Parts: sequence; C-alpha cells; structure tokens
Amino acid sequence: MQTTIIGIITGILAGFIANKLQSGSGKGLLLNLFLGIVGSIVGGWLFSLVGLEANGFLGTLICAVVGALVVLWLVSKIK
Repeated sequence: MQTTIIGIITGILAGFIANKLQSGSGKGLLLNLFLGIVGSIVGGWLFSLVGLEANGFLGTLICAVVGALVVLWLVSKIK
C-alpha cells in the first residue's frame, strides 16, 4: 500500500514537473498522474537503453520526468 501511494505521488510530481518545464503550467491532477505513469515507463525504457538505472525516490522521479518530457515532445510533434 505504501509503495502504491509513493508511486502515485511520484507520478503526479513527474507529470507536473514535466508540464511546467514543457509549457510553463500544470494540466491538472489526473493528466499529470497519467503523464507521470507513462513517463516512468518511457523513461525506464530509455534509461535501460543507455545502461542507466533509477534508484531511490529521486532517481525514479528524474527517470519519470525525462520520460514524461519525451512523451510531451512526441505529442507536440504529432499535433
């Protein structure tokens, strides 16, 4: 249960940070959470490609933010 709550908080933070870096504003709690979750999957995949590993809360947050930024960039290119 505690791991799930920490994961949700990390996802929300990652999505919020990525939105702030990309567009200067947050997009709402649910969109930030979704973006953070997708970003953590994409970031984990990208990190594994270059041989990096995200450890601890800060490492996981950085990985998720990087992934979320990539997702936001891809979405902006599709539009």
